[in-house]
Amino acid sequence: MAAEAKEPLGLMGLGGLYRNRELLWQFTKRNVNLRHKGSYLGVFWSFLNPLLMLGLYTFVFGIIFEGRFKHVEGSTSLDFALGIFIGLTIFGLISETLFMAPHSILGNPNFIKKIVFPLEILPAASVLASVYHFLISLLLCLIGVVVWGPGLGWHSLWFPVVIFPLILIGLGLSWMISALGVFFRDLIPLTQFVSTVLFYMSGIFFSASMVPEAIWPFLRINPLIHAIGLGRDVLLWKLTPEFGPLLYVYLTGFVMLFLGNRIFTRLKPGFADVV
Repeated sequence: MAAEAKEPLGLMGLGGLYRNRELLWQFTKRNVNLRHKGSYLGVFWSFLNPLLMLGLYTFVFGIIFEGRFKHVEGSTSLDFALGIFIGLTIFGLISETLFMAPHSILGNPNFIKKIVFPLEILPAASVLASVYHFLISLLLCLIGVVVWGPGLGWHSLWFPVVIFPLILIGLGLSWMISALGVFFRDLIPLTQFVSTVLFYMSGIFFSASMVPEAIWPFLRINPLIHAIGLGRDVLLWKLTPEFGPLLYVYLTGFVMLFLGNRIFTRLKPGFADVV
């Protein structure tokens, strides 16, 4: 146990994931397969589900409601539908992490009492499984932008830059929630509520410019609303991302990564006493 307490904190915790990358990869594949275990179509649902959602949102918001992003001149109802789908795709990266994080440690009690097993692998594998599903949805987003939208420009190369800090946020949250969830089981329904709140507060169905000034100081704390806006800017509107919001998302990502790893490392020695 003493050796575990000396594990590096914060950003240096990524070194442990790299050293155990083969194990991390195996658990990532395991999480992906478990999600579709027992279904007839299996992993094919990873492609079919976002494809159906893309068609649904295009029909409802693009054709029926004829929605628009009013801050963008010349945007069409299909742009609005694609903007919603881009927002949902980015949001799904965090929401799936929030859903899986409380079960990452509690759902694997056999590994907790194995001193040599790197438990930080379990939450990290859940995040990578979320990234896998995110990439599939993103592929369909890109196809939609090319077929129904304005097409892709060189500004699309900024998209990985926009998304990377969200992976850091997801990893930090996963470490933090999975560790705290061992001691506080109420985190399971709480994370579900938080995910619902984030769904309506992250700018999926609206742009930041549409938010009243009285509310914006509260919403701007949420890094998702900035990431979703920046994602639409580079994919749909072919704009260079604003430095201020991008810097804020990155700072939030590194802070969450550090805090999540620190909390996980400090609480890990007590897992075996509780589970």
